[in-house]
Amino acid sequence: MLDRDTWQEILGTIKKHKLRTGLTALGVFWGIFMLIFVLGMGKGLENGVFRGFGDRAKNVMYVWPERTSQPYKGFQPGRRPKLRLEDITAIRQNIPDVQYIAPRLSLGSVPVYYKDIGDSYEVRGELQDMIRIEALQLHKGRYINDLDISDSRKVAVLGQRTAEVLFGEKDCIGEYIRIKGVEFRVVGIFGPLQIKPWTESDLEAVVIPLTAMYRTFGTGERVDYFICSAAPNVLVSTIEPQVRALLKKRHHVAPDDPQGIGGFNLETEYRSVVNLFGGIRAFLWFVGIGTLLAGIVGVSNIMLITVKERTKEIGIRKAMGAPPRSIINMILAESIAITSISGYLGLIAGTFVIGGLNYLMMANNLEPDNFYNPQVNLTVGLGAILLLILAGAAAGFIPAIQAARVNPVIALKDE
Repeated sequence: MLDRDTWQEILGTIKKHKLRTGLTALGVFWGIFMLIFVLGMGKGLENGVFRGFGDRAKNVMYVWPERTSQPYKGFQPGRRPKLRLEDITAIRQNIPDVQYIAPRLSLGSVPVYYKDIGDSYEVRGELQDMIRIEALQLHKGRYINDLDISDSRKVAVLGQRTAEVLFGEKDCIGEYIRIKGVEFRVVGIFGPLQIKPWTESDLEAVVIPLTAMYRTFGTGERVDYFICSAAPNVLVSTIEPQVRALLKKRHHVAPDDPQGIGGFNLETEYRSVVNLFGGIRAFLWFVGIGTLLAGIVGVSNIMLITVKERTKEIGIRKAMGAPPRSIINMILAESIAITSISGYLGLIAGTFVIGGLNYLMMANNLEPDNFYNPQVNLTVGLGAILLLILAGAAAGFIPAIQAARVNPVIALKDE
């Protein structure tokens, strides 16, 4: 099918009809270029959105108290329950599918000093599980541990920017800071994995053991909110109703009250985004393939014209004993050659444009919140090449069958 004579015939036909072949090839080129381009841009949008989730655990739920909307057991609506540390203990004891649970209580923005250097920073009381759930990383030292919690140790982990302001280039591990006049020993420096507008607060925070906050600042065993993660192979959506029901029972909130215990399920949000982008990818493939099909139809029409023009030649071939298979191979080879070459050039051009766009974004430090690292992966490239071969064969199939059915006697009389 692809011997030397076949290629000579294909090249001869192309040279004879340069403009016609070029315009036909342009349709295929543009079709595959648009397919690669829209898929690459769609991947950039997908990467940007999923990057916003960061490296935090996805199978988690956030829970906080809200004002009730219904009266219940003598309590009037509009009451705001107060979550306490004992609620965290109750969840651990009664819901075995909970893996980690990380409460947080904030003192708000309070004075924090190292010697005479200081400013106001958010001071948070936490347990050791917070760093296992949130997208946080340690730069130096350690985070809060079990002994810190059990012994109510006066230790602190500083946000990266807080440490830079208070200590500059000096190593702060083991040094003491003052929080509202009380000394805490610095044991670590932490920060977010990705610096975003919603993670800026982590850079300027000070974290201390939750039990030390209770004992030192007299806050009572309150909790502003907590994050709860499910055990492996368990979806947090399955334990969410149990957590809400337990808390409503403990705080005398009506079981059917949509408020009282607020929160959201990150696993559900994440899966909805995954499903959304699955639909977007399908739509982009539909649009891209539709554009490519327009070019393929053009190739098929040109091959029909080619068969009509070469009717006498085909008749001579058949009169000299050429089997129908050789006629079909001749037409298919030309169709696949035009489609594959022009499509491959479109594939290269689309990949080059996507790669160039990504390079320009990186070179200029452009990182839009919802667009990051547009790319065309290997699977898409291989799929596009396979699609080209199949499209070329499909474009030439009908003309090839028509050529194979040419009657030699009628063809020799063709003018």
